[in-house]
Amino acid sequence: MDNRLNLLMEMEQRFDNKDETYFKNLVDHKDYVIRTRAVCILADISGEKAIESIGRVLLNDSDQLVRHEAAFSLGQLGHTRGIDVLSKAVLEDPSFFVRHEAAVALGVIGSEQSRKTLEQALNDESEEVRESAMIALANLDYIAHVQRTNKFTSLTGG
Repeated sequence: MDNRLNLLMEMEQRFDNKDETYFKNLVDHKDYVIRTRAVCILADISGEKAIESIGRVLLNDSDQLVRHEAAFSLGQLGHTRGIDVLSKAVLEDPSFFVRHEAAVALGVIGSEQSRKTLEQALNDESEEVRESAMIALANLDYIAHVQRTNKFTSLTGG
């Protein structure tokens, strides 16, 4: 526990310095708590440049909570470059928890590129994933109707 707390204090200092490389390395740390925090921080300090690193976490991390946070972070970043890995997670992740969050993230991004994946997710075995896909699709429909994306559409995407 002390090691984690010490590392978290170091992470805070590195966050203040916006040390991208440090956090990119931490997404592979043995402690899932550290990996989860590193993903969220990396998204914050690196923005679009973090998509590749966070996408690898989403597709490869052993812990479903870490993958969930990676999906959430990609949605919050809002860049269409995250759609491919999020779509793969919606369709293939073994955890409904991750599939649900990836569907929500696709809705938040709000791109028509996601429609086919979200329609496939309507047949997911998990009610949570199906409902998340319905909400995300409703956001895509709204965006298509008003022909714009803005903070409102990203906040209501899933």
